[in-house]
Amino acid sequence: MMNSAIEKADVLIEAMKWIRQHRGKKTVIKIGGSLMEDDTAMTHLLLDVVFMESVGMKPVLVHGGGAAISQAMNAAGIELRFVQGRRYTDEQSLEIVKKILGKEINEHLAAQINSFGGQAKPISFYHGTNVLFGEKLLLNDENGQVIDIGLVGKITGVNVDMIEMLCNNYIIPVIPSIALMSDGSGQVLNVNADTAATAIARELQAEKLVYVSDVNGVRTNPNDPNSMIDSITAEKAREMLTSGCIVGGMIPKIEACLETLECGVNKIHIINGKLRHALLMEIFTSTGVGTEIIG
Repeated sequence: MMNSAIEKADVLIEAMKWIRQHRGKKTVIKIGGSLMEDDTAMTHLLLDVVFMESVGMKPVLVHGGGAAISQAMNAAGIELRFVQGRRYTDEQSLEIVKKILGKEINEHLAAQINSFGGQAKPISFYHGTNVLFGEKLLLNDENGQVIDIGLVGKITGVNVDMIEMLCNNYIIPVIPSIALMSDGSGQVLNVNADTAATAIARELQAEKLVYVSDVNGVRTNPNDPNSMIDSITAEKAREMLTSGCIVGGMIPKIEACLETLECGVNKIHIINGKLRHALLMEIFTSTGVGTEIIG
């Protein structure tokens, strides 16, 4: 028992260096994917977030909710449509997005954090605390023709003052990937969660942006978890994109990472949230458990 206690103390001593380094700095944490359907994984992840705030960091939580939205749409008999990886969102679909993402998931995550001893606040138009603003996103097909994908948006503005006010008062903001039209019309837009997290990290000039999902990091072989790269420079990541080493859904994520690094965020991490306490191990240990991308 004494040896076990000493080992625990050694872990804390190792973490001390990183705690002091990150104390008082903002970290944006984006959660999504099938991870959000795993109650056990989410419990450990949110405990990690509470720990981060408890030792002086300023975590900002950004979430999607694609799986739950798809289930609700299926139950309502609404056809799922995706265009270039984006969910087509009409008025009927948007009502489900608003309810599931902007209210139910948003409030549930904040309530869980509060039950673990932290202080969290749900941030969305439902609560009169919206921080994301945008305009309709228009895509182009292979012929350059505009594709209308409905009420889907891109971020054009972030209420940084509100987020910083909450962080400075030891409150963890919990932000869904939903924006209000920046024209003041009150129209709600469905936004890609990676895009939302990137915009928030950029505008906050966050120390770190952490993508937490069910993927353990950047892999040289997308089908082989053992091919994960521990650390990679922005230059090397660009080379891998050009050479085709990075494929599928990791391409837009890496492209967003590179854009974010260029805007002043120091480091970006991609980790597998199904690994217990992956967030703490990535931030507070020397080795980490995922991929870090450095500018």
